[in-house]
Amino acid sequence: MHTLVVPGVRKVGSVPSDGQIDAIDARILRALNDEPRATVLALAEKTGLSRNTVQARLSRLERDEVLLPFDRRIDPSALGFPLSAFIFTSVTQRSLATIAEALDAIPEVVQVHGLSGVTDLLIQAVARDADDLYRIAGRILDIDGVEKTTTSLVMHRLVDHRVGGLLDRLADEPRA
Repeated sequence: MHTLVVPGVRKVGSVPSDGQIDAIDARILRALNDEPRATVLALAEKTGLSRNTVQARLSRLERDEVLLPFDRRIDPSALGFPLSAFIFTSVTQRSLATIAEALDAIPEVVQVHGLSGVTDLLIQAVARDADDLYRIAGRILDIDGVEKTTTSLVMHRLVDHRVGGLLDRLADEPRA
């Protein structure tokens, strides 16, 4: 089986090299989630761990790409891109690597998922307005190997991306 590796793209379901996030990691991550600007010392105090333990674990979590890049926290609408859409895309499978590279070159494409089922890719894109989205969708359709797209506008975000409940479960401590 061939695995597509695209620079800057993390495989879904990848786990840290040592296998798993444990309850101690979850406590640190929960504290960091609650207070993203907390210092290592503040995290150590909140979790009851030593500063060295927190620092070592944070370093490992960064190395293992458990902690995602900071830009994931920036709302595109604050950058002038208030329109968000999901573009369901059918592609020629053998062109997937070049399609992924071409999508990576479009700044308004903020995320791409490879799917199983009737569509191949789920592309999340942001745009300044409807005309801008039309331009972006056209650029995606122009990529060699893209066969068909269907665009759906995000009308309202009902549940934001979150992992707090998962961290609570893993840390085995109910959240106050």
